[in-house]
Amino acid sequence: MTRILAHTRIISAILVVFLLAGCASTEQRSPHPKDPWEGFNRSMYNVNRGLDKAIMKPLAQGYKAVTPDFLEEGISNALANLRFPVTIVNLLLQGKLEDTGIALGRFVLNSTFGIGGLVDVATREGIPNYSEDFGQTFAVWGWENSNYLMIPLLGPSTLRDGIGIVPELWTDGVSIIVNQTDHYWLLGLNFVERRAAFLSREGALDDADDEYAFIRDAYLQRRDFLIKDGETELPDYDDFLLDDEEFDDSEFYNDGIQRPL
Repeated sequence: MTRILAHTRIISAILVVFLLAGCASTEQRSPHPKDPWEGFNRSMYNVNRGLDKAIMKPLAQGYKAVTPDFLEEGISNALANLRFPVTIVNLLLQGKLEDTGIALGRFVLNSTFGIGGLVDVATREGIPNYSEDFGQTFAVWGWENSNYLMIPLLGPSTLRDGIGIVPELWTDGVSIIVNQTDHYWLLGLNFVERRAAFLSREGALDDADDEYAFIRDAYLQRRDFLIKDGETELPDYDDFLLDDEEFDDSEFYNDGIQRPL
């Protein structure tokens, strides 16, 4: 508990510092209405890209090279299962009681018969998969519009979604285990696994005239799509900016539920 509180304070302080830095970088206003801190965001994007090229991308490439496909799939499933309580809590906070029950059943099934989530038994059984977070919940509660914010190391976000990272420390299984047991290798594996999921999608950046704007617009459009449960148009380039799961938009349009392919 003490560790989680400490990490909460640290992340809260970091978000405040970078928000103030962003406010101080508004001399060159962006024509994009949701990106008034473009000067700061572009600078931070360049820093993130530099660190990614030097550290994260080589680690992700090495991870994929040495990890057999079946093991990589199992690790991805297990980490997704550990993160799934975030979705369950947010479905409940949004008042989606039926979906909360389904999501809880999915988590229990994968955690038991799926051997801690290594095998995605729930998907094989046709149980829907949901994706919710605190940023989406804040939007449902009324904070619909929020300025774009490039967060150090974590990448594209908004002020609303960035603040949503803080309560995730209390519900994300990966963060809880790390905070309680000092298993920082698990946190590192979580970052590397997420980065490895993007390797096959980076080609979308090659044709972009403005890489920063491409990522910003894709992120904002996709977040709007998820917050409104598919009631807005899905961006054409959503296949690049997905989280850690593939996305079948035809199934989303049918019932408003996100499922892995």
